[in-house]
Amino acid sequence: MQPNLHQRIALAIAAGVAVSTVYAAQPLLVTIGADLGVGPSTVGVFVTVTQLGYALGLFFLVPLGDLVDRRRLIQTQFALLALALLVTGVAQNATMLLAGLAAVGALAVVTQSLVAYGAALSDPAHRGRTVGTITSGIVIGILLARTTSGILTDLLGWRAVYLIACAVCLTISTLFTRSARQPGVGLTYGALLRSTVDLWREPPFRESAVRAFFVFASFSTLWTSIALPLTERGLSHTEIGAFGLIGAAGALAAGPAGRLADRGHGQLVTIAGSVLLATSWPATAQSLVGLAIGAVLLDLAVQAIHVTNQSRIYRPDAGSRLIGGYMVFYSLGSGVGAIASTALYERAGWTAVCWLGAFFAGGSLVSSVRGVRRTSRASRPCGSCR
Repeated sequence: MQPNLHQRIALAIAAGVAVSTVYAAQPLLVTIGADLGVGPSTVGVFVTVTQLGYALGLFFLVPLGDLVDRRRLIQTQFALLALALLVTGVAQNATMLLAGLAAVGALAVVTQSLVAYGAALSDPAHRGRTVGTITSGIVIGILLARTTSGILTDLLGWRAVYLIACAVCLTISTLFTRSARQPGVGLTYGALLRSTVDLWREPPFRESAVRAFFVFASFSTLWTSIALPLTERGLSHTEIGAFGLIGAAGALAAGPAGRLADRGHGQLVTIAGSVLLATSWPATAQSLVGLAIGAVLLDLAVQAIHVTNQSRIYRPDAGSRLIGGYMVFYSLGSGVGAIASTALYERAGWTAVCWLGAFFAGGSLVSSVRGVRRTSRASRPCGSCR
């Protein structure tokens, strides 16, 4: 069954809501830290713990989509995510908050279950378009999470962000009871996890995973630490969150990137995206206008690379494991970028953070160039075979 436009949009909205729960805290780090007695130099741990939970969920939960009915898995994950959001919203100390955020991260991987679900419903000729549509929803969810959480915090306090998200996730969990059933594979859970680890032996997966680490380390370097200099400039939570609206332009890259991947131009997109990512950082160090321009360029690059990476590695027999395994590196990169950027800002300022982001972007470019060279060598005729 090929998903129609309305179904793709519904999956994109659900994915956007789920992933927004991971990023909602980013413009609120200083406020949450002040409320619970955590200093500005260590508030990045809130993001890092969430991303580590996300990484664990990617490895242990997302591959289940190849074993059990994906619609039931998605429904259950949304219900449990709502519970984790409730715990976070009522947390009375840093320990309880960190536990709640770790659980939120682990269960927000339903986002990737939705990507695998949508890809499995699509025929190969249209898979990139489906992944691109869902990824657009994810991008918008990530970036509007900051805007929405900033507004809600100014109006109702930071806890309202998590309590409202809890209600929304509970509502979404009721919408998957009538989804089309997907068949599973004949593996035990242990064998499923071992086969996920074995994906590292595949060169296309390995290259895409390494590139994802660098891309999302660069992405997280900007979006985790951006609240720190903007707070020092006296901007409100709403104004800081408004930068998410600027960055939401990155969603525009997901659809065209998916279509180009469907036409066999994925490597060209990853090279161009990596160059754009590297060139986005010099602008961010200059001024608020430069920061806005750099954020748009960075998000365009990140989403173009992300869509082509996923389209390149996906195959129906191991869809959930491939997406989950790939996204582990996304999460690890995000966690490293978060804790490194906030710690570096406290010690060396915003310019040093920009250099860090540019370094990660350089890693993505090197990975992309090496991937093109490997493919070129693999496709070159063997001299002894002529």
